[in-house]
Order: sequence, then structure tokens, then C-alpha cells
Amino acid sequence: MIVKTFIQSPFQQNTRVVVCEETGKAICIDPGEESAEMVEFINHFAHDLQAIALTHAHLDHIGGVTSLHKHFPNAEIVLHRDDEDLYYGLPEQPLFMGIPQSQLKALGLEYEIPPKLTRHWQDGEIYKLGNLSFKIIHCPGHAPGHVILAEETERTVFVGDCLFAGSIGRTDLPGGSFEQLMDSINTKILPLGDDFAVLNGHGSDTTIGREKATNPFLTGAD
Repeated sequence: MIVKTFIQSPFQQNTRVVVCEETGKAICIDPGEESAEMVEFINHFAHDLQAIALTHAHLDHIGGVTSLHKHFPNAEIVLHRDDEDLYYGLPEQPLFMGIPQSQLKALGLEYEIPPKLTRHWQDGEIYKLGNLSFKIIHCPGHAPGHVILAEETERTVFVGDCLFAGSIGRTDLPGGSFEQLMDSINTKILPLGDDFAVLNGHGSDTTIGREKATNPFLTGAD
């Protein structure tokens, strides 16, 4: 499995392209903005972009969907149903975050309505990418329709904004819930196993074991 990270948007979001080395099939997880470098990487290392795979629909995770879809129109766009309104409401999302309309262009946060979703993630489904198999697990709390993608053989989970190195996702945005997020982390992410690599939406990679031992939200430390 090849994983290439592109740090994108003013929010420094980790967009990832995942390639099955044996088959050349690829997915892009959470494209944050338009990126010629990312398109070049996909064209060089992959035979096909199979999907634009979205963990959730906050603007820093979907801002590049429109551009990427223009380059790879056959790639399906997949999101959990509970984040569909957020997805199609992308142009208004910066305003909900308190960013003035007059500043949107300068910040690169002017968006058009993104392309139509192909289908919705189903909790528990197994998503095949060549010889890779990702279990899709619904983990609400940061966003209502947040999912994670766990690859058992590679011992890797793409957690979006649920769990970070030393922290957790924010829960003060519309649809967020601290109680839901902690339940998602404790009952759905941590049980995957201490050796699982955690590839998140912002900041450095970590492991489940490291976060169980050191993350103050999980250890109860002040």
C-alpha cells in the first residue's frame, strides 16, 4: 500500500492518496483543495482513481472535490448520508465558521456546489481497492456522518478528524457532540488494536497504542 500525504488548504489538512501497489487502483481521501501536484502523483503512480473517499464533509476535507472530479470524472464520490447536507452546503460553510464574506476570496474559501455524490457509505461495509480491503466504520461526534477507513492487513486506519496525536476532534461545530465522539473513539477506534497506525486529518501520524498511553482525553490526565 502506497500512501502519499498532501497538506492542503489554510487549515493544513492532510489529504491522502492511497494506491494498491499490485493493481494500480487508487483512492483520494479528503481532497482539501485543488492540487496539480496531487493529480500528477495519481497519474504517475496509479492506473485509475477509483474513488474520492470522504471521511466527512467539513470544508477543509471536501474543498478539492470539484477540481479532482474534473480530472477524474469516472471516480465515484462517497460520503455517509448524515453529512450530505454539509456537503451540498459547502459554499456557506465558511460563513457558518464566522469568516466574513469579504474575506473568502483572499483566503481561497470561495466554493461552488460540489458535484453530485455517487453513493453513501454504509456502516460496516468492506470497501475493496484492488487487493486492499477497508472496513468503513461510522464514528459520529466531530460530524454526524463521520466515518473511518480501517485496513486490517496493513494495520492502518484513516480517522479523519476523530483522533489526533495528543488530542481529539473539535465538537463545537453544528452536529458535533463530545459524548458521541468519545464513544466513537472508545468503542470503535481503540478496539482496532494498539499497533494500528492512525493517519488523521491534521498534524502528525500516531498509533492507537501511543494515544491510549499519552493522549490526555483518553488517559484522564488534566
